[in-house]
Amino acid sequence: MQPFSRATSLTLHHLYHMNQHPLAVCTWIYGDLPLTDVAARLQRLGFDGVELMGDLSACEPGAAQAILSDRGLRVFSITPDNVDLAHPDAKVRGAAVDYYLRLLDFAAVLGQPLISCHGFVGRIRALSTMAEEWDLFREAVQQLAAAAQARGLRLVIEVLNRYESHLLNTAAAALDFVQAVDAPNVGILLDAYHMNIEEADPAAALQLAGPRLWLYHAADSNRQAIGRGHTDFVSQLAALDAISYQGPIILECTAPGPDPFSAIKDADSRHWLDTYLQESLAWLRQHGA
Repeated sequence: MQPFSRATSLTLHHLYHMNQHPLAVCTWIYGDLPLTDVAARLQRLGFDGVELMGDLSACEPGAAQAILSDRGLRVFSITPDNVDLAHPDAKVRGAAVDYYLRLLDFAAVLGQPLISCHGFVGRIRALSTMAEEWDLFREAVQQLAAAAQARGLRLVIEVLNRYESHLLNTAAAALDFVQAVDAPNVGILLDAYHMNIEEADPAAALQLAGPRLWLYHAADSNRQAIGRGHTDFVSQLAALDAISYQGPIILECTAPGPDPFSAIKDADSRHWLDTYLQESLAWLRQHGA
């Protein structure tokens, strides 16, 4: 495999001939803003759809579908609540599996979006051993994959950086995990922000995932708009094109300020989110994404 680098020779002519991808936004970045307001913002900005936060208490799936479709927005994927599928305590792990089973029923109403699975966000070390928790995570994902298959749904294993999760931090680790799960409806989600921390060559990581890459998240190295950091998105778009990635590009910028696990930091946060999303969409369209 020939990795892409910042020195890769790519012109705008090449990029404009790539297939255009649907562009969408993770709804969780707007915090507790009602979905009606989020949908109105994203329609006004010109997006194609969303990755919907899987808060099962916030909105019935039929109501969410109506709100989004009225704005011309599609649900491409679902962000799960922060539950722990790898916890060594069977009661905690069982509650996490139960949540995902309910999330699958929720998703089935929304037109078969991808459902993201990942380690518990904020837990950065094993409570028992890495080997045990890796196996527990695999067993839980296998159970969920079978339940998803029965509903015509697919799962994606999201790769997070080491400061957010301890289980799977690189594309290579995710690929090994997905191969161990050995289910045809389980793929990989790679995120430009997390890869900026963990991968020596993010574009090569995308190529390594290859046909198992079913979802791609984008934010710059500082998790702001594309173009405000140092991430080489030209090479990443080229890598997506090289592996014939057909999925959406999901923007997951976050508002500036401390506490990365709180979506809204202050009164200016939503203004900055709108700005980052508008700038990112313009950059991606200009570069043929």
